[in-house]
Amino acid sequence: MGGMTDSNNFMVSSQIKEKLSAIGITEPTKVQEKIIPIVAEGKNVLFQSETGTGKTFAYLLPLINRLEDDDESTKLRILIVAPTFELASQINAAAKTITTRKTALLIGGTPIKRQLETLKEKPQIVCGTAARLIELVRLKKLKLNDLYACIFDECDRLLKKESFNDTNELRLLLPQGTQLIGCSATINKSVKIFFAGSDSEQVIMPEEDVLKKNITHWAIYAEQRDKIEMLRKLIAAEKHTKILVFTSRSDQVENIYSKLRYKGVECMALHAKADKQARKTAIDRFRSGKANILITSDLAARGLDIQNISHVVQMDFPDDDDFFIHRCGRTARAGKTGINVVIGDEYEMRKLAALEKKLGIIIYPKEIYGGKVIAPNL
Repeated sequence: MGGMTDSNNFMVSSQIKEKLSAIGITEPTKVQEKIIPIVAEGKNVLFQSETGTGKTFAYLLPLINRLEDDDESTKLRILIVAPTFELASQINAAAKTITTRKTALLIGGTPIKRQLETLKEKPQIVCGTAARLIELVRLKKLKLNDLYACIFDECDRLLKKESFNDTNELRLLLPQGTQLIGCSATINKSVKIFFAGSDSEQVIMPEEDVLKKNITHWAIYAEQRDKIEMLRKLIAAEKHTKILVFTSRSDQVENIYSKLRYKGVECMALHAKADKQARKTAIDRFRSGKANILITSDLAARGLDIQNISHVVQMDFPDDDDFFIHRCGRTARAGKTGINVVIGDEYEMRKLAALEKKLGIIIYPKEIYGGKVIAPNL
């Protein structure tokens, strides 16, 4: 592997290291230090690591490093399966930052004709959603015979009831001997069963306590009818920040978006009912900083890695504690700090107090007075 040295802690070529350096990555994270050697050895592995710890590059770096020495540049070598269009697109973009080898994004809900054209270019890396990948294999347009590895990213979501059959069918289509890699922030029993017969090494990374150490938690009281106005005041008070706003219901995304726009607040909206292009535009504008506020449903709570989100605002309390954690995890990524804000009514504040105790975090009550976020005068 050209350009390798003993001090190269990423275990990649000097060319890839230069590309990492260009995007501000100079040291591997803990999960990368642990997983890169395992993947580089060609072993099957299932690993769990907290959100924001660098799971994507933990598998991409060793696989792409292997690809750089591959003279067979027309064969598909790396297949990455993701539960959503957004995550597949993000992984595809991450791969492009470290290699010039051809990649393809193959996801459902978009015209298959364009994707067939992309496959004619013989990509070596494919990122996609299970149903569309299966469709293309059946059409004999996507050939898996020469795969090095198949990665199931956010595998707990891929194995949920609604997507289990597609994920399982795709796995059965893989050629024998394909390296299997699974990763997620949370690994449950069904994931362990899915990987059980593959002799996978299981790695559970110790918690880095990002939730406690890197995220400051605020609680702001508001009645249901006053929540959007409270959000507007918060945005005005916390100027020049990048804010991701969560609500559980898709219809509420549009409601919050339209009311903020009416008040002159520049923002974007992202939810499952929007078409793929609208979703891509919203994420791209938010990622690039052209829009500093993005309102979304829990569609984006998992897997999205957008740099420099300073605040996460939760406009309601999710039923599942995992969603609360995943929402929080959109800020304070890659060792940075961030603020998680819950705007809640009396019932939600009681639930939040119970969760504070359960998770061992400290939540600071706040109010907005005189255009500033302050501690309430109790």
